[in-house]
This record gives sequence, C-alpha cells and structure tokens, in this order.
Amino acid sequence: MAHKQNDDLLIEDELAAAFLNEDTPSESSVASVTGGESWDDSEEEFPGQLAVDVYETEDKLVVKARTAGVNKEELDVSISDGILTISGTLNSGDDSNAINWHIQECYWGEFNRTLALPVSVKEDEVEAVLKDGVLTISFSKIRQEAAKKITIQ
Repeated sequence: MAHKQNDDLLIEDELAAAFLNEDTPSESSVASVTGGESWDDSEEEFPGQLAVDVYETEDKLVVKARTAGVNKEELDVSISDGILTISGTLNSGDDSNAINWHIQECYWGEFNRTLALPVSVKEDEVEAVLKDGVLTISFSKIRQEAAKKITIQ
C-alpha cells in the first residue's frame, strides 16, 4: 500500500488485475484514514488502460490481453505502421436499481491500449481470437536478413 507523508491512505482503483490506468489518484480521490474526510464521489471520465502480455515465438509475435466480460462486438483492434490499438467497453450490466454502493472495485467503461510492436510484422498476416475472456492476437514476423557483405572494388 502507498502512504503519503501524513500517513493518509491512498485509495487506488482495483481494476480486477486486468485494467490499469497510468494516471495517479487525484487529491479528490484520497480518503484520509485519520482525518475523517469522506470519499469524493465526483465522476472522472477517463478510459482504463488494458494490460497486455507481448512475446515472440520462432515465427510469431503474440499479444494477449485479458478482456473478460467484453463481447467481440464491443472490441476494436487495429494496426497501422507497427502500432497496435485495442479498445472497447466493459458493461457492468443493469445496476440502475443500486441505491447504496458498499464496494466498487471493478472497472466498468471504456478502455484502450496503444503500443508499438517490438519487431516488424506482416500486418496483413494476423489472427485475432477471443476465447475464455482472453484476446490473443498473433502476427507473422518479418524475418530480418543477416547483414550482407559488400565487396569494395
């Protein structure tokens, strides 16, 4: 847990270990354990950031993302010039009858992730599969040829 100098406890969003946000909590989202301040319910609209795993096999570059609760129709995956973008929306279902939340740790709403792929890939040779809440995107890698010796005449 993170502590400030005055030992106020920072309340951090638990995004179900699947969605991260690079923004740090604002002062308005800090609840004091010792000072008795109340939680600020102001709604900040910012997209969550999707956590990904990226690895290589002999001939593939693989990107995996945990997208549990997202239908494939609600996902948008695109690539351009080696930049991969994954975005979508997590819907919480119908909770409109809730009158008092006791715990709300799950991230609901828009998310996105844009990343530069670490190796050259064939952008037209890609397979994307959504299975058991995991989005797996596999690209064929472009083989880098070894440097060719140039004869000086």
